[in-house]
Amino acid sequence: MLELNALNFAVWTLWAIALVWLVMAVLTLRGLTRQKPLSPAPAVGHLMTRDAPLLSVLVPARNEEGRVLSACIRSILSQDYGRFEVVAVNDRSTDATGAILNAIAKADERLRVIDGGELPAGWLGKPYALQQALEHARGEWILATDADMIFSEQAVRTAVELASAENYDAVTLVPRIECLSFWERIFMPTFGWFIVMSIPIERINDPSRREAIGVGGFFLIRRDWLRKVGEYAAVRGEVAEDLRMAELLKESGARLRIEYAPDLMRTRMQTNLREIWEGFTKNLFAGVKFNLLQAITASIFIIIGAITPLFVAIVCAAALLTGAEGEWLRLLVPAFLAWLIQVFIAAVANHYGDIPVRYAFTVPLGYALFAAILINSTIKIATGSGVTWKGRKLYERRGSVRPPRANQTVNYPVTDE
Repeated sequence: MLELNALNFAVWTLWAIALVWLVMAVLTLRGLTRQKPLSPAPAVGHLMTRDAPLLSVLVPARNEEGRVLSACIRSILSQDYGRFEVVAVNDRSTDATGAILNAIAKADERLRVIDGGELPAGWLGKPYALQQALEHARGEWILATDADMIFSEQAVRTAVELASAENYDAVTLVPRIECLSFWERIFMPTFGWFIVMSIPIERINDPSRREAIGVGGFFLIRRDWLRKVGEYAAVRGEVAEDLRMAELLKESGARLRIEYAPDLMRTRMQTNLREIWEGFTKNLFAGVKFNLLQAITASIFIIIGAITPLFVAIVCAAALLTGAEGEWLRLLVPAFLAWLIQVFIAAVANHYGDIPVRYAFTVPLGYALFAAILINSTIKIATGSGVTWKGRKLYERRGSVRPPRANQTVNYPVTDE
């Protein structure tokens, strides 16, 4: 009787998991079909002339020699917006980043290169680089970006036109994420799907709701509002400074707009498994607001709901092929169905992300990697052992095992290694 009850419990659990995935499939289709990419604005209007409001593009750059720094800066300088400047900060790089920036600046006076200073106590690298750039910027619009973004020539003008026409105080754009290697194609769709499902875009764009997201690769803010929330000093200890800045802006009453803009900008976040592991170890625990219970719960749900069904299906299929009793079929059907729905969701997401659909069949591997990184991020940060990112040690707290509080600004010392 005990074995029968356990079997029934397992069967019903798997059917419940399959039902949850079916609901997720419906929500995914609904979200993707309602998501209309932002189109480039027509090439007309005063924003293409010298009468346009001055806009300052802030570009923090640290150890970017081996990536797309030159292409990034040149794509920014090729904007058809009428009046802008670029302030790039060489954030104490140990490679040729400074030389690359200075070579471009010699040929185009719109680019100014600032050599970043020593990190003050309580500051992390990127917020301090942005603050240094801001102090040299003159624009009434401030655009924070990353050194791995490639802009279409209409990107800046389209964003400013959207903000001006609808009276937005901040506009943040989601770029096309290029995934070229095996592990990028395994992990990035999973990560993107989690973000979309956790905070739908329509909630972020609703001023009556608290949800907010800022995309560090393109975050356009009116300078008056940036000053009102305390500039980048307000997020000086935040690894996910873009997310926190979006929250501060919305809490202060600013009108925030987020748009999906694959035709206006693109980036390749990480290029291999090591970079994915290191980069997202830095971010995932911060993404759950340093909430230990939420991180543990999410990890358990991923393992049970996203990884277990395929494992159970394989075991059941193997048992049936070796002549086991038909009770294994009761487990196989819901487990296989749950995995099949996962594959369908991933296939749809991959289609929208220009990733070969065949990678959808490996979707449990993407969830397994996500769970592993989340667990690693939680352990590294909660125990204070720290995370290494671009040669800097973050979240290192000697002798402490207490994690940060939810929504806490984390002012840990940062050391260059």
